[in-house]
Formats: sequence, structure tokens, C-alpha cells
Amino acid sequence: MLLLGIDVGTSSIKVSIVDADSQQVVASASYPDLENPISTPKPGFAEQDPSMWWHCVQQAILKANATGTYHPKDIAAIGIAYQMHGLVLVDRNEQVLRPSIIWCDSRAVSYGEQAFQKIGTEKALSHLLNSPGNFTAAKLAWVKENEPQVYGSVYQIMLPGDYIAMMLTGSITTSNSALSEGIFWDFQNNAVSEEVMNAFGFPKSVLPKLNPLFSNHGELRSSVADLLGLKAGIPVTYKSGDQPNNALSLNVLEPGEFAATAGTSGVVYAVTDQVAYDPKSRVNTFAHVNHQRNDQTRLGILLCINGTGILNRWVRDQFGSGLTYSQLNQLAATIPAGSEGVRVLPFGNGAERVLENRTVSSTFSGLDFNIHTRSHVFRAAQEGIAFSLKYGMDIMTDMGSPAKVVRAGKANMFLSDVFTESFVNVNQTPVELYDTDGAKGAALGAGIGLGYFEAPKEAFTKLTKLATIEPDTSKAEQYQEYYAHWQSILEKFLQK
Repeated sequence: MLLLGIDVGTSSIKVSIVDADSQQVVASASYPDLENPISTPKPGFAEQDPSMWWHCVQQAILKANATGTYHPKDIAAIGIAYQMHGLVLVDRNEQVLRPSIIWCDSRAVSYGEQAFQKIGTEKALSHLLNSPGNFTAAKLAWVKENEPQVYGSVYQIMLPGDYIAMMLTGSITTSNSALSEGIFWDFQNNAVSEEVMNAFGFPKSVLPKLNPLFSNHGELRSSVADLLGLKAGIPVTYKSGDQPNNALSLNVLEPGEFAATAGTSGVVYAVTDQVAYDPKSRVNTFAHVNHQRNDQTRLGILLCINGTGILNRWVRDQFGSGLTYSQLNQLAATIPAGSEGVRVLPFGNGAERVLENRTVSSTFSGLDFNIHTRSHVFRAAQEGIAFSLKYGMDIMTDMGSPAKVVRAGKANMFLSDVFTESFVNVNQTPVELYDTDGAKGAALGAGIGLGYFEAPKEAFTKLTKLATIEPDTSKAEQYQEYYAHWQSILEKFLQK
């Protein structure tokens, strides 16, 4: 039996077809080859056209079908992972009303803060486990105030993965995990938050039907099936934000387990069974994929750094035009650890939650034109990303979630030895690298939702560990020095 996983990323769409018995990828494809654009109509804005995602999903599936390595009509279920916290608005005819306001958009920070004060900080944190911040609910509040004609036409609001599921099936659904990432979920009452809906003045009717995360979210329309060469009626049995899904793909399901990813943004994600929150909402707590409303608490504490892969791409484009990422990594590796004093703050991609929703520019510090080269910049950027993740992981430790080991897919920034070793040594925490990614995780999630696997862990019994990178204890003091220097630059910058 075959399972189709769709990963709706910011830069591209990836699909994987997985054999349920072997748990291995039969074929995969990405579309487009170049990265999808992010529209910035005003400073701090970040938007993408949902129809662009849908076009890319179709092209990626057709591209995978064209490999000829499987029979498309053997696919039995579909799973979807997607970029978190975006806002998609549709009318009653399933027509998109405006471009999606995506995860790194900063326009709604003040709306979230107003609701935070209106609800009351203690009540908001204890019930929502977050401030409304710059998440989906606050983005909808921005639309309500600034685009009243659009808001008046809204039938349903969705996250990006819900939109793709709607285009596949015609059904619009959500889950408690999805509602929690939008800051609509009350963890104390295990229901949609009355306080959030009242604070923003939203009717509950704008929220989709609530389904379990692993369940039937609609069945493939005949017209779409014909277009893609698939069977009509295939169920979409799993939908999850990309970071909970990344954790699922790494079999990170139980308290104390950690996952990381470093694509456009960088994330460390810890599973806990404690209802925990950061008083300053610098890291955020959401319902994990296996959180059950009444009898199993499984929450994900999420640390996000917006400027990770996007910083690495920027330094490549500006200082190494024509280089591949592999060549960039090789040049970075020619420079000694610490980058001979060059430090980079990677905060140049919208409001940073870890910095209390401040919009902070990226900073390059310590450059000496007589000593430093572009290779120093390449290494310092990757070290700066690792140091920023350390900054957030210290907050997670203070919350009672220290990392003993971190699992990650061998992809994106984790393809770089410089980044991986910097991350491992500054945290003095081992990293296990696995042969998996979000699209494969989404496919196996579909198998869980279909009931092919009796429990989530059964879907990952054949997960392949590629390597374990252990910290070098002899370098602990050295890396703490580098990190302390980096942190002192950040603190001075934040005091301005």
C-alpha cells in the first residue's frame, strides 16, 4: 500500500510516496526548482498566493508520477504538512479573498498585544500557553480592521495545509493542534477559546469543523483525481504544521524527546507532558500531533528563529554568487571555529518571538578588512544561527525541558558540518541525524490516520539513523566563550 505525503514549504512543495510496509520512500519530487517568492508589499509584511502552493502541489505530484516507480492509483491515503501560523481566507465558493499572511509576517504584533492585555496576561498564558502574539488569530484581527470588505466576505479561515486539503477534497476541517498554533485553543477547557474569540470579536462560524488530527479530513474529488492520475475518493487522513510533523517524522512523540530542523527558519521542538509556558512567550507551546483532549497530554514547546536558511542563502547570494551550498560549506570549513572574531546576529526576517516579538535587524560584527574574507562571513553566519538556537534552548531548559539529545533530518543546514558541529558544541548536546523529511513524515502520518498503523510509533520502526555527532567536551569552554561574545553583542543591540 502506498501513502502520499505533501509538505507545503515556504520555498517549495515536496511530495513523497512511501510504501507503508517498508516505510521507505518509493519516489519524491519538489516543485519549483527555484525558490517560491515571498511578497513584501510593505516593510514587515510577508505574503504568498495560496494558488501558487496549489499549482506547485499539482506539479510536484505529476513530477513524482512521471518517475514510473509506482502506480499512482495504488495510493491509499494522503497526509499534509505545512508552514505554520499562516492565514488563508475563503468565501463560500472556496475562492481565496486575499494573499495568505504567512508565518514571518510582522504586521499583527500590536493586535496580539492588545488582546493579550484585554484577556489578561495570567489568564492568557495559563489557558492559551502563549500570548496571542503575531499568530493566526492576530493576523485575522489585522484583516478585520484594515480590510473590512475582505473580512465581511470571509466564510472560513484556514491554515495553509487546510487550504491544500480543501483544494483536494472540497472539505474544510481543523484540529486542536491546528487551532492551538493559531492561538484559538483553550488548554484548560479543551475547547475553542471564548476569551480569544471575544477579545478579537470573531464569530465561531469562521472556524472550520473540528476533527481529530489523525482522521478523515475529506476525500479526493473526481476532477482532481483525473487531473493527477489518482483514484477518486482517497482520504486525506492527516494534517499537521511542519514542526510537529518534523517531530513525528523523527519519532519524537514522548516527553523529553527533541527534534530540530533548519530550513528557511530554524526550530527546536521539545515534547512534554506538562502544561508549561514561557511567561514572556519567547518560546511557544502547542498541542503535539498525539495530544488527546482528555486522556493524554502531549505538548510541543517550539523555539523558532526566523532567519536561518534564509540568512545562509542571503550570504551565499551576496558574497558567493554562483556557489552551491556544498561549496559554501566547504569554504566555511576552512576558517577556524569562532570565525576569528566575526559574529552574526541572524535576526533579519520579521518579528522574532524569541526576542519578545521585536523586529531586529541582522548584525555583522567584528569585521576586519585586512584579515577577514567571505569564508569568515559564511562560517560566522552558520555559527550565529547555532548560537541563536542555543539562546532559545536555554529558555526551554529554564522551563524544565533540557535537551539530552536532539534528532534531526539530514537536510538543509544539517548538511553543513560547520553548522552541525557548532550547534552540538555550543549546546554540548549530541545530534542524531536521520534519513527522513517532512514529506515522508506526512505520508506516514496518513498511514496512522488511515489506521494502517495501530499507534504512531509503529510507523517509524524502520527509521534509519545515519550518524550521531557527539559534542567535543574539550571545546566546551572555547564555544562558551564564542557564545558569550555573541550574546553580549545581542544584549547591547536589544538595549538600543
